[in-house]
Amino acid sequence: MILDIKNLDLFYDDAQALFGVNINVEKGALTAIVGGNGSGKTSLIRTIAGIHQPRSGEIFFEGKNIVGCENHEIAELGIGHVAEGRQVFPNMTILENLQVGGSLKRSKAHIKTNIDYVYHLFPKLKERAFQNAGTLSGGEQQMLAIGRCLMGEPKLILFDEPSLGLSPLMVKEMFRMIVRLHDMGMTIVLVEQNVVASLEIASKAFVLENGQVTLCGDAKDLIQDEGVKKAYLGL
Repeated sequence: MILDIKNLDLFYDDAQALFGVNINVEKGALTAIVGGNGSGKTSLIRTIAGIHQPRSGEIFFEGKNIVGCENHEIAELGIGHVAEGRQVFPNMTILENLQVGGSLKRSKAHIKTNIDYVYHLFPKLKERAFQNAGTLSGGEQQMLAIGRCLMGEPKLILFDEPSLGLSPLMVKEMFRMIVRLHDMGMTIVLVEQNVVASLEIASKAFVLENGQVTLCGDAKDLIQDEGVKKAYLGL
């Protein structure tokens, strides 16, 4: 078990966002966390990444409780985060964005090798290495956000709504990229509103509703679940 979340409660002031969330992720797995708007998916991802601190509960990464750790400390442990909305540095070039991603202590010594690796995965980024990130399309910015994350040599990648705001064609490409990374051995947690596409590529899935896990199990089984069909698949 690479990630084990136990009884996680998160509050924003007096408003509770997560209620006793329990989620576990096997090493090498592609695990989906799905749910509608306001279900708590992004709150959960940001709590794992150390952006928010829970009021109670535990988050074990490789056996170490990371609750209380700062965002940069969690990144150094090997948790990468591809944030919602991509959040590239628009006035910096593609190369400069990648260099920022490679500045962690864990990966700094391999920065040139890792840049070559990212360019191999995403040839378009190499073609436009000296172009400012703000001039890229949404899909290209998402490639850059993934590449920047990979520069830190993560053991686990948290994807937060990677298909948000992309064209249908680019959404398909994005899911193909995620599958490719998983096939290369990466452990992935995928948070998505695109329930069908997520369940089709994941091995295990959790359904989050109003800050609580309401269903979990084999992703292929959840596609057939009557409650899931009714709530998310329009059937």
